[in-house]
Formats: sequence, C-alpha cells, structure tokens
Amino acid sequence: MAFTDVINRIFGKDGNGSKDVAKERLRLVLVHDRANMSEDVMNHLREDLIAVINKYMEIDQDALEVSMNNEDGTASLVANIPILSVKRNIS
Repeated sequence: MAFTDVINRIFGKDGNGSKDVAKERLRLVLVHDRANMSEDVMNHLREDLIAVINKYMEIDQDALEVSMNNEDGTASLVANIPILSVKRNIS
C-alpha cells in the first residue's frame, strides 16, 4: 500500500461523491470551530493520532508535536511526526 493510500484511508478521501464532499466541508467547519481547543482535547487528539499512525509506522512518540494554528482566519492542524520505520505487515 502506498503512503498516499495510507493517508487517504486515515483521512477518508477515498471517493468524490456528494456525501464525501459534504463530510469534508463539515470536517473543515469543525476544525475551524475547534481552533481554540483546550489542552485536554489536544492531548486526546495526540493520543488518537499516535494510535492510528502506530498501525502503519513506528514513530518517535516523545518527539511528536501536534498544534492547532489559527492564522488569518484559517485554522490548520500541524503535526510533526518523526517516523522511525514503516511496518511492512499490517494487521
């Protein structure tokens, strides 16, 4: 499975139907709405990211950085995830 396929599976970008477009728009609205997340929510997000990514790759969990930026009215999730190795056999 290619790296782009993994990313598409994680973020659910497999189709182009109106349902998928609506889901993506809702996701963007929610990210924008949650741009000022509490520390507790950011910790849960970090834990969830680690759990999902660990299925496919071994990562340096201590060096993982996740932040939410809200610049110029645009919210963005920024993740710096050091990859130690890619798992060849996915269970």
